Amino acid sequence: MLQGTGSDVGKSLLVAGLCRAFTNRGLKVRPFKPQNMSNNAAVTADGGEIGRAQALQARAAKVPLSVHMNPVLLKPQTDIGAQVVVQGKVEGNAKARDYMTWKPKLLERVLESFELLSEDADLILVEGAGSPTEVNLRAADIANMGFAEAAEVPGVLIGDIDRGGVIAQIVGTCAVISESDRERLAGFIVNKFRGDPTLFDDGMKIIEERTGLRTFGLVPYFDQAHKLPKEDAMALDLSESADAAGDEILIAVPRLPRISNFDDLDPLASEPGVRVEIVPSGTPLPAEADVVMLTGSKATLADLAAMRAEGWDIDLLAHHRRGGLVVGLCGGYQMLGRTVADPDGIEGDSGAADGLGLLDVETVMTADKSLREVMGTSLGAAVTGYEMHIGETSGADTARPWLTLSDGRADGAVSADGRVMATYLHGLFSSDDFRRAFLSQLRGGQFAATSYEAGVEDALDALAAHLERHLDLDGLLALAR
Repeated sequence: MLQGTGSDVGKSLLVAGLCRAFTNRGLKVRPFKPQNMSNNAAVTADGGEIGRAQALQARAAKVPLSVHMNPVLLKPQTDIGAQVVVQGKVEGNAKARDYMTWKPKLLERVLESFELLSEDADLILVEGAGSPTEVNLRAADIANMGFAEAAEVPGVLIGDIDRGGVIAQIVGTCAVISESDRERLAGFIVNKFRGDPTLFDDGMKIIEERTGLRTFGLVPYFDQAHKLPKEDAMALDLSESADAAGDEILIAVPRLPRISNFDDLDPLASEPGVRVEIVPSGTPLPAEADVVMLTGSKATLADLAAMRAEGWDIDLLAHHRRGGLVVGLCGGYQMLGRTVADPDGIEGDSGAADGLGLLDVETVMTADKSLREVMGTSLGAAVTGYEMHIGETSGADTARPWLTLSDGRADGAVSADGRVMATYLHGLFSSDDFRRAFLSQLRGGQFAATSYEAGVEDALDALAAHLERHLDLDGLLALAR
């Protein structure tokens, strides 16, 4: 089990790289995360959902997605509450304090998934959540040491040297956790090193002396990490926008509070000649944008209110009047309509609101959730992706669907002027031919002939090779056995 000294220390990436590395050695590897908190999710073949990071790790292990890889998924809807997904299915909503009473029963389900996953695996790589230093939550923990104790799994601690203070991170973690939890840790990894690694030789020795843990390696910063999908919205907050080049296509994306499935943007951002700018709170939408794109949302009404509070609704209408293109994905699709109603409070407080009015459609939230992988066509190109949404959308503009699905259904809507388009389908920009056709509408000329999906595979192979060079994989495997 790989646990971290904090969030965003690289646990998900290291697990993905180790999944590919050990799979390349001929082992049957499965990723596992007992509890995840993320609004970026993926759909499994049997109609469940798991965290996007576990989907990438499963891809790295070259195995199909399973709901048992992430048996508890928390999808935040408010600052103090989340939707609780257990073994792929929504089991209800819970406030943070109430959720603590759920955990004993959830641990049983987590262990059940772990055992089921173990039946067909040589090696399971477990990712912790956050940090075991949250000792105030230890009694009911199912995500870190609580799971490690129940499943009798040894752990390795990951520290992030890029953020500074890595000696204190690792030594401090060992100091605050209990002695019994400390005994479950077999070693440590220092991640994201930049520069001459020999300069940190003394640092590694100090950590070993202060903690009694052995080192499994110092991992240099992996410069292809940007080619792999991000799970945590923290990555959006930490991203920096480069200065725009005059001939680039600029896609502006409002950074809404409950943004979800933002990995839909990754294939666009990977294209030469395209810049995706995440617009933070307090900043107007750039007037020079070619496209304003509204991504998925875990709380459509709340994010619609946030759009208006920021004044982005005014910017969006001005963008459209100037001839700019507007794209809505899932929750963004719902916001672009005339009205959005949630009479039963499925996503939070019950209510209704006027939409942004750029599409002649209306949406009503329903308890049924659509979770399925789909294929279709648009702009003369094949697309693949998945649906993950609640709500039914209808209205005149649905007579001009953006996509035609392989089962004959129409999906999405296009405005009468052709400059507003939306869909419920996630992942459509990963389809290379469709992505190029979409971009060519904006700016003439041929876009990159490279495959986005092939680029992800190449990055996973490069990451595995990177870890083979810098980690003691034989030691890690011996520890697991």
